[in-house]
Amino acid sequence: MFPESSGYFSVPHPFDAYISLWPEDQALPDEDQLQSMKSKGMQLMSEVKALEGDCLIHLRQLGDDGRAIVEYLKLQSRKVDLVLQHLLEQEARDGQHCIGLQFGGSGVRLQSEQALPRNAQVKLLLFVREEILSVLCLARVSDCREDPDNPERYLLDLEYSVITEAEVEQLVKASLVVQQKQLKQRKSSR
Repeated sequence: MFPESSGYFSVPHPFDAYISLWPEDQALPDEDQLQSMKSKGMQLMSEVKALEGDCLIHLRQLGDDGRAIVEYLKLQSRKVDLVLQHLLEQEARDGQHCIGLQFGGSGVRLQSEQALPRNAQVKLLLFVREEILSVLCLARVSDCREDPDNPERYLLDLEYSVITEAEVEQLVKASLVVQQKQLKQRKSSR
């Protein structure tokens, strides 16, 4: 688990991640520089997510009258998100592919073929397919240990170091949605 001081909980859920070590002699980028490092597809996805989030907040204030409109716009938004996700999946990925095990608003846990030194900075690209979420950020390795279930792999805990507020918000929302789905599944399987 991540430290309690992180401020956000994390949820176990599989996802894809790509990591590459950030050069020690290179300063960490600021949010604007991080934004310019994103592919066109990721930039589009970020803009669409921000716009739809703002729009849905305003429409929900309409109450019962706006419910049908909100549902219709959610459907339209989902279609746009699926097309953008398909485009993102076609883009080349740099870095080592890792299996995502857990994510939240403060960091992620990955399973990796490679051990990484604690406190190393990495460029992290993550994709939570079910929630149509893609994030590019920098993260610090807070822990690295052998995976007890698979001794040929390592468990990496990463805490975000450079990430936009909008993407933290998206990660938090996605983790809440995933947790809700998991609770419903548990309840129905009883």
